[in-house]
Amino acid sequence: MGEVFEGYERQYCEISASLARRCTAASALQGEKLKQKALEIKSGIDGAEALIRKMDLEARNQQPSVRAGLLAKLREYKSDLNNLKGTLKRVTTGNAQQGLREELLESGMAETLGVSADQKSRLLRITETQNKTTDRIRDSHRTMLETEDLGVSLLQDLHQQRQHLIHAHNTLDNVDDNIAKSRRIMGAMVRRMDKNKWIIGIIIAVLVLAILVILYFKFVH
Repeated sequence: MGEVFEGYERQYCEISASLARRCTAASALQGEKLKQKALEIKSGIDGAEALIRKMDLEARNQQPSVRAGLLAKLREYKSDLNNLKGTLKRVTTGNAQQGLREELLESGMAETLGVSADQKSRLLRITETQNKTTDRIRDSHRTMLETEDLGVSLLQDLHQQRQHLIHAHNTLDNVDDNIAKSRRIMGAMVRRMDKNKWIIGIIIAVLVLAILVILYFKFVH
């Protein structure tokens, strides 16, 4: 059942029980006091009719499996409201006739009191349902908080892992830079060694040539 419908239902039961008590009190009044009390009861009945219209609209917006039960309750409430209207009419029109008043007190109000007892039972059931709903909401809220704490913990772990990955990435960048520098140094050393080989080769060739020239002039002369 929708929580909105339950709220309207509870309000209606409270208003209906209050109207039944007012009708009981009005049956003992006369004159202007009776008229004033009747106006108050009429205003309460108008409010109850407005609640029934809201319940009817809410019930028709429910799923078919739920709608049928709600509409059955609405028929009971409409019948109860018609009884209250009839009671008010008997109180206002029959106040000049003592027999009607006694009939109202003995039979009609017994009916309204029975309705009031039924409404109290419904109020208790509605209150129990709302308490269960409140407990479920409280449990859901606690679960949500626990989930939120878990999410915060996971975010913190992910943040730490991200920092570790950033640090590792920076370390790899430094390693790449060092490798590049080493390659450049090794390349320069290889080029220098090649250059030195050519210089040594030239020196050796010059020395060999000089020795050959010396030997030539020595044996010729």
